[in-house]
Amino acid sequence: VPLVESGGGLVQPGGSLRLSCAASGSIFSRNVMGWYRQAPGKARELVAAIGSGGIPTYSASLKGRFTISRNNAKNTMYLQMNSLKPEDTAVYYCNKQPPDAFFWGQGTQVTVSS
Repeated sequence: VPLVESGGGLVQPGGSLRLSCAASGSIFSRNVMGWYRQAPGKARELVAAIGSGGIPTYSASLKGRFTISRNNAKNTMYLQMNSLKPEDTAVYYCNKQPPDAFFWGQGTQVTVSS
């Protein structure tokens, strides 16, 4: 499995979670990588992306609540999510940016609810 997401769970509004994406080196090393999410009944959307040099970009709707990072030595990418809201509830995926259909994994479920 080339990409494996982990770290999701149930959290109360205002809480935090840290997602991880473990990638094989051949996918990770020189590619822009992204975190995506798909909420029930909605299309999958790009949440954040990060270049091989560590420069991040974010969806404007996040308003600074999420932080994307990567550890190239460990072929791992992270998404720190703070001040979570019920509307952040979704399955979160990692993939290249732009995404490669071959690399969609099972994702990790994030549920924000009281």
